[in-house]
Amino acid sequence: MLPPILSALRLPVVASPMFIVSGPELVIAQCKAGIVGSFPALNAREKDGEPPLLDIWLTRIAEELDRHNQAHPDRPAAPFAVNQIVHRSNARLDRDLEICHRHKVPIWITSLGARPEVNAAAHDCGGLVLHDVITNTFARKAIDKGADGLIAVAAGAGGHAGAQSPFALVQEIRQWFDGPLLLSGAIATGRAILAAQAMGADLAYIGSPFIATPEANAAPDYKQMIVDSGAEDIVNSALFTGVPGNYLAGSIRAEGLDPAALTGATASDMDFGAKGPRPWSRIWGAGQGIGAVHAVTPAATLIDRLAGEYAQARSALCAAT
Repeated sequence: MLPPILSALRLPVVASPMFIVSGPELVIAQCKAGIVGSFPALNAREKDGEPPLLDIWLTRIAEELDRHNQAHPDRPAAPFAVNQIVHRSNARLDRDLEICHRHKVPIWITSLGARPEVNAAAHDCGGLVLHDVITNTFARKAIDKGADGLIAVAAGAGGHAGAQSPFALVQEIRQWFDGPLLLSGAIATGRAILAAQAMGADLAYIGSPFIATPEANAAPDYKQMIVDSGAEDIVNSALFTGVPGNYLAGSIRAEGLDPAALTGATASDMDFGAKGPRPWSRIWGAGQGIGAVHAVTPAATLIDRLAGEYAQARSALCAAT
């Protein structure tokens, strides 16, 4: 059974936190439209000497969603989530945990490491912890260390994607875990959301389609490349962060590289503490589901489309049985 915070959504969807792309504008739009919006804490980067931007963002999100709820009590906003990168190179982790704890962030998404003290901080302020995993082994470790739910990141997902089929990954996790389970991997239509549930997941985890929205903090060329590309334009490589991820081939070519001849890297090359521009900041991530994206549209319009497709798919499936 899903916890109440996840069971009352307009659509069974959590928007995934995307590096650089996800910020307050996108999160607020997603939540107002009825799905969980999220952003990585590390996206809130202030200059030296300035107050923590994460603090400012959380205040803004909470205040705007509260105003929405007061104005629209019949359709309150969905809760929001903050992603914490639990990796040894993230020097900001302790500070960001304190800020999220103080703001009583309702949903915490943890990545690249499962640590009991992070889960304890979330639980202490009433938060729900969802941990993303790419294998059943990592899933067991996350639950053993105190996570409440799991995000199965399967093949085809944007960013740091896994290599396993969603059928295999969800199947293995569901053999022992009956808590909240989200599925990530090329989900870009309402039919795919329903398919994720039929497979055994509770909710879909969707990122790449939201890049092509006005609210996304992405370059216009990035948004247009999402619209113009399909699954065959996605390249998987560990070169750019040290962990295998999916990227747009067009952005790789634009940087003078051959997508078919990329060299490798290792996890030791990851650095989530860097303050300056990253060498591959214009290598753009995306998942294999972008073939369903045909225009840059507001987040609310995208969510309306997903909701309509989801309802139609459910009706059609019920009629067929």
